[in-house]
Amino acid sequence: MVKAYCVKCRAKVDIKDPEKVTLKNGKPATRGTCPKCGTKVFRIGG
Repeated sequence: MVKAYCVKCRAKVDIKDPEKVTLKNGKPATRGTCPKCGTKVFRIGG
C-alpha cells in the first residue's frame, strides 16, 4: 500500500482508492483519500 500524510489526522495513512497521476512537469504522483476521515491526500513520486 502507498502511504501519504493526512493533514487532518496528523499521521501517515494508507491511501484509500489510490489513483496514479502525472504532474505538469512530468513527475508521477498518487492521489486518494484518507481511510479514517475521508480527507484528500496526495503523495509526490509514488
